[in-house]
Amino acid sequence: MTNHTGWIIYNGHLMTTKFTDYVQWFREVAEQHGIAMEVKTNDQLIVTNDPTTPIFDVVEKGPAQLPDFIHFADKDLHLARQLNRRGVPIFNAPDAIAICDNKSLMHEHLFDHNIPTPKTMLAPMIYSGMPLKNEQYINAIISELGLPLIIKEAYGSFGQQVYWVNTKEELLDTAKKLVGVDHLYQRPVMTSIGVDLRLNVIGGEVVAAMKRTSATDFRANVTAGGTTEIYHPSAEEKRIAMMATKAVGADFAGVDLLVGKEGPIVCEVNSNPHIRSIYECTGIDVAVPMIDFIIKKVSHIPDRRGV
Repeated sequence: MTNHTGWIIYNGHLMTTKFTDYVQWFREVAEQHGIAMEVKTNDQLIVTNDPTTPIFDVVEKGPAQLPDFIHFADKDLHLARQLNRRGVPIFNAPDAIAICDNKSLMHEHLFDHNIPTPKTMLAPMIYSGMPLKNEQYINAIISELGLPLIIKEAYGSFGQQVYWVNTKEELLDTAKKLVGVDHLYQRPVMTSIGVDLRLNVIGGEVVAAMKRTSATDFRANVTAGGTTEIYHPSAEEKRIAMMATKAVGADFAGVDLLVGKEGPIVCEVNSNPHIRSIYECTGIDVAVPMIDFIIKKVSHIPDRRGV
């Protein structure tokens, strides 16, 4: 047991059941481990760029008493970095969240670590509000990746902001719509259409896995209507998932693998994977090893309440 304190921070404008369920679940598991866990929204904590200035809690109407650690279940990176600068351990670290949040950046890190991914081309940057004047790169994309192909916005969750295009006309039309939006183009892994593998990695180990399948969509996400079944990953699938998690600098992650002809291919790494669907599929409460990992990491830190 522990006497440490923790915060879980989530977005104050995402008060949906999916997010509040995650927050309450994680809080209950933490408290079962003896952690005094408080829930904070990102918009109740006001920070400056001066780490000597106290963080102001607009709900408590005064300086916040910082916890021993924070589980940052949001993507407000400015807040996460300022909290980290004040000496509070953040799980996952802000840099890991930033890498996973931007698919273009994430694929750069995976490539740099020689991790198999779908063949990917990054869209040229075009400022928002400007027309797509030079369409020649569209031909280069088709020449390199072929058709059909997948277009992904760099920022997106739950399989959203992902598009399947069959023709040059559809590709050009989508590219025009995404002017000013960071996005990428990928060759589909045809052996894994509508199928992927979700492996939850915590502290360098795979703790749970499930297979997701959609009979109606090329995306297998549960939110998009996919079904799940318990999956027992191979040693190679575990190795690739653990390598991908390490490559983005995450302490815990949900790694989505595609089934390639020559082995597993990393589709993406999620720094804040939701835990209900994996629990309902496998019976494994991923929050438990997450809390165990955090406790080990902060066990040497004196309880701030005793300072």
